[in-house]
Amino acid sequence: MASSDAALGLRSPKAWILLVFWYIFSAFTLFTNKYVVSYMQVDSMLLGSCQVMMTVICGCIQLQLPCGPQSKPQTPPPAYYASMLLIGCLTSGVILFGLAALKFVAVSFAETVKSSAPIFTVVISWLVLGERTPLLVNLSLIPVMAGLALCSSHELSFNLIGFVAAMGTNLCECLQSVFVKKILNNKDYKYSAAELQFYPGVAGALIQTPILHLLARPDAISGVTTETAVTLAAAGFFYYCQTATAYMLMEYISPVTYSVANTCKRALLIWLSVLLFHNAVTLLSGLGTAVVIFGVFLYNAATRRKFSPVVRAADRTAM
Repeated sequence: MASSDAALGLRSPKAWILLVFWYIFSAFTLFTNKYVVSYMQVDSMLLGSCQVMMTVICGCIQLQLPCGPQSKPQTPPPAYYASMLLIGCLTSGVILFGLAALKFVAVSFAETVKSSAPIFTVVISWLVLGERTPLLVNLSLIPVMAGLALCSSHELSFNLIGFVAAMGTNLCECLQSVFVKKILNNKDYKYSAAELQFYPGVAGALIQTPILHLLARPDAISGVTTETAVTLAAAGFFYYCQTATAYMLMEYISPVTYSVANTCKRALLIWLSVLLFHNAVTLLSGLGTAVVIFGVFLYNAATRRKFSPVVRAADRTAM
């Protein structure tokens, strides 16, 4: 039942539930991060380390107290820990680059730059998975890039360091989604979301702890108050929930669809950030966001055109 459910992709109600919760937790994570870094003046390296540590703690609890029906114990594949280390490195890259971007640019600009993720993912999916995207689907991504160009070239908060950091987040996130999809497709071993949380989290903690001591401000830890500690814990928990729902969603959709859903999410977060943080945007920035959303609808139509015969054939087989 689970495998047939996953084959439905976004036609599955479970996938839509995961998508909604992923959007909600992503919004909580983004705005909590911005509040902690920009308003509470907490060192971004400390915030990143707290997010990874919370992922390790919650992932460990989830491994010990798993939910749902339990399967028989499995023997991990030979490259199991190497895969977990790679995901941990990419996770650390997403966190560190993302927090650096928030430090130098507005939320709206950081999210707009990262809306180019579908193009990155198409190329990476082809190189890593050998997955060739049809021409109509590729053409539907052009409006996303056009919207990005409009938003980026006229954004009032442009900063080169912030732009490079946002692009670094983009690259790490796309590599992460493609590689996670690759190991989720493993037919000999069924990876759980808890495993993808805990073991990469341990690897990320080992990577980020030395970085914290080298790059964080001298008073980053000593200056933490009770209020700051509670806020950091909340930010870490939201990040854990965001990544957990993302990993579960990846079982249902392709890396390119995941990136397009991410782009749509970012377009929504751009305008939420405008409302919450009163970031100034130009008319062309708003037009660019509308073009991005238009590209998402085109992609959805092209994907339905691509998969509808396959789905009908699967339905006939099931009957």
